[in-house]
Amino acid sequence: MLRVLRKFRSATQGMAAVEFALIAPFMIVLFFGLVETCNALSAHQKMTTVASTAADLTSQATELTKADMADIFSASSAIMTPFSNADVSIVITSLTGTKQANKGTVLWSAATSNGVAHTVGGSMNVGDPTKLASGDPGLLPADCDSATKCSLIVAEVTYNYTSPYGKFILGTLHMQDVFYTKPRRVISVVCNNCAS
Repeated sequence: MLRVLRKFRSATQGMAAVEFALIAPFMIVLFFGLVETCNALSAHQKMTTVASTAADLTSQATELTKADMADIFSASSAIMTPFSNADVSIVITSLTGTKQANKGTVLWSAATSNGVAHTVGGSMNVGDPTKLASGDPGLLPADCDSATKCSLIVAEVTYNYTSPYGKFILGTLHMQDVFYTKPRRVISVVCNNCAS
């Protein structure tokens, strides 16, 4: 009997298989968790690029139409590939100042079919005024009170990310980003028939 126990204690043939069986579940969970996290981060990065591209394309124009806006939305949302661009909502708004720092009035607003444009003449805050350094006029300075003095293009993008695997990221992650830019060639970009 002692001989059998000594033989059993010195046997090492199945040790690698036992170690693998103990470590494999953890490694599989770690692998799929990293894949899903990387996919979500990649989708967020693409969504940020969509916001900057939409604002940039709009700010380069002097005058836009609904057809131009449709082209901007199409070009911007194509950036989301290989993720679904059907879940991307883009709202582009032109603001002018209201004599209050970082508070604007909507000149026009256009949105994708799954977005909601802002109401023309409505007010909209730009950034967080409490985070302005002393003496910083902000994106819409207080001395800006009409579209002939200054304006600002705001691109708001939302994206509902759903994991292709759905093992660790369950449900939908709601992502959003806002990008601000000033018109480049004119003081205020005009958009014919773009008003909501």
